[in-house]
Amino acid sequence: MNRMLYYHQQSNFSRKIRILLIEKNLDCEFKEINLANKPPEFLEISPIGQVPVFVDQDGTVIWDSTLIAEYLDETYPQPSFYPSAPHIRLECRKWEQLADTLGDNIIGLWVLNFMGDLAPAYYRKKYETLINRLLPIFDGQLRSTKYLLEGETWTAADVAALCSLGYYSFRLNEDWLLQYPYLRDWFNRLQERESVKSTIPKKTPI
Repeated sequence: MNRMLYYHQQSNFSRKIRILLIEKNLDCEFKEINLANKPPEFLEISPIGQVPVFVDQDGTVIWDSTLIAEYLDETYPQPSFYPSAPHIRLECRKWEQLADTLGDNIIGLWVLNFMGDLAPAYYRKKYETLINRLLPIFDGQLRSTKYLLEGETWTAADVAALCSLGYYSFRLNEDWLLQYPYLRDWFNRLQERESVKSTIPKKTPI
């Protein structure tokens, strides 16, 4: 059977896996899911009903972008996006988790925008506070390193952060580019990669 990725082209978590598949040069069929009307076949393999979901050639089914990313790196290790040394791999996973948390809060803030004046002020403050706490942490890390981990190669942490910040620009605004120069330069440099350019989210119906 063919590899299959169930995804949504605007999803930052789907984009993370699309970038990895392209970078690893893995043939894969992409099936975009209408999140407002999820088909039964998708819900059968995705207990949480969220994208992305990856199905490998042997029928292995994986949901959650981090689980998929780790599986792809262990099964198809070239090029690798997770360091092999345990303590450095842990650092990579910590930064990846921070990046995914940033993405979750950006999504939450965007959803609140649909509610207008009905949006609870508590949740808006909660999302904005965490986003504004995390952005300078990423910017500070990139003050002295080319990527989020020391070295000359980007990792899953960079991919996750890139996708979350790309989603920020897509859904909210690009003000962060002016406020965080090291983060901006890192982000713009990664835009030169074909895997990044080809997965930039586009305005379409949900």
